[in-house]
Amino acid sequence: MVESATPQLDTIFHALGDATRRQMLRTLGGGQRTVSQLAEPFAISLAAASKHIKALESAGLIRREVRGRTHFCSLEPGPLQGAYQWLHFYERFWTDRLDALARHLGEDDARTRSTAVSSRPVRKKT
Repeated sequence: MVESATPQLDTIFHALGDATRRQMLRTLGGGQRTVSQLAEPFAISLAAASKHIKALESAGLIRREVRGRTHFCSLEPGPLQGAYQWLHFYERFWTDRLDALARHLGEDDARTRSTAVSSRPVRKKT
């Protein structure tokens, strides 16, 4: 399992904790974009967009390249692997727990049905 106390993992989940940043990452999944292009769908200033981008950069989720006065951003999906591994551990945990609950409920159901069938009065045909 991935160590849950790593600072990088904390930074990744912090970056992913904002809907604007998640949407920016989704957009970057389609290819490189400028800061202006990333800010465009939101009612935010370029300064606000830049703050979101810095949070994504500090998490290692994007790379920014400056060409002249234009800043281009690209997705860096590598750090998401650590977050995925951390989440995958809990996905397995909860799947196992829910499977055990389903088995238990199925056994209870079977016992209830067999008890109900055996306790029914027998009718004689007339």
